[in-house]
Amino acid sequence: MPVKDRVIMLADCQSFYASVEKASHPEHANKPIVVGADPSRKSGIVLAACPLAKSYGVSTAMRLGEALGKCPQLVVIRPRMQTYINVSLLITEIYKSFTPLVEPFSIDEQFLDVTGSVSLYGPPIDIANQMQNKVLLSTGVWTRIGCGPTKILAKTATDNFAKKQPDGIFTLDYENMESELWPLPISSMFMVASRMTVHFVRMGINTIGDLARMELHDFKRRMQQRMGKQSDIKAIYYWQTARGIDPSPVVAGAFGKPKSVTRGRALPWVLYQTLEDIEPLLLELVIEVCRTSRYHKYKGRKVTVSAGTTNGVKSSGFSRQTTLDSSTCLEHHILAAAHKLFMSHWDGNPLTHLAVDLSQLTDNSVYQLDLFEDLPRQHALAATKDRIKDRFGEAAILSAASLLKSGQARERAQKIGGHYK
Repeated sequence: MPVKDRVIMLADCQSFYASVEKASHPEHANKPIVVGADPSRKSGIVLAACPLAKSYGVSTAMRLGEALGKCPQLVVIRPRMQTYINVSLLITEIYKSFTPLVEPFSIDEQFLDVTGSVSLYGPPIDIANQMQNKVLLSTGVWTRIGCGPTKILAKTATDNFAKKQPDGIFTLDYENMESELWPLPISSMFMVASRMTVHFVRMGINTIGDLARMELHDFKRRMQQRMGKQSDIKAIYYWQTARGIDPSPVVAGAFGKPKSVTRGRALPWVLYQTLEDIEPLLLELVIEVCRTSRYHKYKGRKVTVSAGTTNGVKSSGFSRQTTLDSSTCLEHHILAAAHKLFMSHWDGNPLTHLAVDLSQLTDNSVYQLDLFEDLPRQHALAATKDRIKDRFGEAAILSAASLLKSGQARERAQKIGGHYK
């Protein structure tokens, strides 16, 4: 089917975390609320603000103390990440009742290809209305929906237009793109942040239309002059984005095979100054990497350790890797390699971050036996521990090192993505 005949949608949940909390707390229906850090701490940031809170000038990523200064009557609710994940999955199922082609873009945004659904549910606008109503009745969350023949136009329609419409729906296609999209400032284009905006403005490109009307070879030349000879791929991407060109399909599920498994932490450097402080965390990161690898039935051969350090004045860091003799997903193999890498390159200064990565992933169903180690027993033990954690939680089995002051596993077992479940 020609791209111009496709019907793609990007559905975005308005103030998702805050909307879920308002639906869960009817007593706050007419109050300005934010989802943020523990209400007793004012040093955290706002993760989501309801429209009423935004009307007072409160915004996402604002420090909680500043938000309370703008709106003293603000209701602050601690995040419940597992609840938000469950609601997001429910919304996915609602979308799947209209089309099997649903591709998650984030926890509150999803692409849908409803090309084949028009004959069943009516015109795209009718389908969007039906989805909005069904999601609202089921979850209390209001969705805004952008429509277009490509994913990039659907996303652009949502971000720049649908969010500003009373009905939360907007269609952006090749017929109205020049009149609606091209007059917008270049900073409104998808994937153009503040630094790239400066580059474009200095090239004389102030609006999306300025870029879209250029010939590709001319834009490539300007990009090369501004950003170097290796900028051609970027130039093609931005030029196609300005013109709404995006042949990529909506793929159900949308999660391909990962290239690596990584776990890392940003750290308060005053707490991670000595090897005794650091080793428990290094072990915890290795345990997480191995457990995740086994969950997805992978093993890996290349181990990478990355760390940032500071002496209080100057920051430094390193990222080094080593290749193991054979692929593995067992903790003691990867810990030995990670510890050796860390000790070989650490400058002795306190840490600001630490990460462990396992790559060169292969299928874990088959492994090479070892004359000097009972690998079947080790894999069986690891599988048993994984099953216990699956059933009783991550804190059901902890290493003794995690009980030390610098260990984080016990507290993080209560969290998802750094926030409480």
